[in-house]
Amino acid sequence: MQSPWLVFLDEIGGRFEEGPAGTVSFGDERAEVASAASGTVIVPLTHTGLIRAEGEDTAVFLHNLLSNDIKKLPLHGAQYTSFNSAKGRMLANFTLWRDNSSYLLQVSTDLLASIHKKLSMFVMRSKVRLSDVTPDFALIGVAGADAATALDAAGLSLPPEVLTVSQGTVQAIRIDADRIVLVVPVAQAANVWQKLSTRGARPAGTAAWRWLDIQAGAPQITAATQDEFVAQMLNFELIGGVNFQKGCYPGQEIVARTQYLGKLKKRMYRAHLDVGAAPAPGSDLFAAEFGEQSCGKVLCVAPAPQAGFDILAVLQIASFENGQVHLGAPDGPLLSFGTLPYTVS
Repeated sequence: MQSPWLVFLDEIGGRFEEGPAGTVSFGDERAEVASAASGTVIVPLTHTGLIRAEGEDTAVFLHNLLSNDIKKLPLHGAQYTSFNSAKGRMLANFTLWRDNSSYLLQVSTDLLASIHKKLSMFVMRSKVRLSDVTPDFALIGVAGADAATALDAAGLSLPPEVLTVSQGTVQAIRIDADRIVLVVPVAQAANVWQKLSTRGARPAGTAAWRWLDIQAGAPQITAATQDEFVAQMLNFELIGGVNFQKGCYPGQEIVARTQYLGKLKKRMYRAHLDVGAAPAPGSDLFAAEFGEQSCGKVLCVAPAPQAGFDILAVLQIASFENGQVHLGAPDGPLLSFGTLPYTVS
């Protein structure tokens, strides 16, 4: 039986696109991005899902597998974290928070099943239960200067600080100054959405949220970019996704060596492309100093508000500094670089 949340989205004009799992729009992606750039939007975050981890050994279990310090996470706190291969390459990244005695991990929908399975392989004798609870909840993003007003209309309060969580039947996770993720029981989702929209927040789709991620410099690993990048290549330590004081976890030695002993050669940058069709995540990038050899890859893509596409790209630092990076071929479309809200060194 189809989820009542998805039925509701269909009734209000949401259309699920071909391509990455869960991608939805309301008919005009570029207009929706423009609304996100200039106003307040509400977005069904169907491109992400939820894994619940519960049981008396859960904190230790997650702490030993993920890149951040789970043991020190307070009840009303959230964090970015990742699950890596033995070679330190990111297999998935999460927004993680506590839900009373359990933990919730928000992850890209196209990775959820495989990551759920991989994590489950480590449970063994631990008193931990992992479950896909995506069908039980609607994830709704609220973004814009009037986000607090929209939340108030729905009877919800804005968490006080970035990466804090309001507890209750509906949870609100503040992921940056003007963006909140709501975790709503499916039975209440349509009602919450309608209340949010009464204060002028415009419905927008996946592209709008991805564009906001790009402006924030917040990476999202998907199936197209899985097992490609060490955390620092994605600036993940700069947004608090890595704890270098905690003990071992898969890939920890490589991540730590990159931080303290190695010379980092790649970083993630924001850029714009004046092209008519969106480049696919994972597309190769080229620069003269590397000839026919790829100097990096596109990580994520969204329509820009006016024309072309904005991207996050992981590439050689030297190529960024030279400023001449091309999409798809050494003579392909030229990237125009922008800035990120944090310093990349």
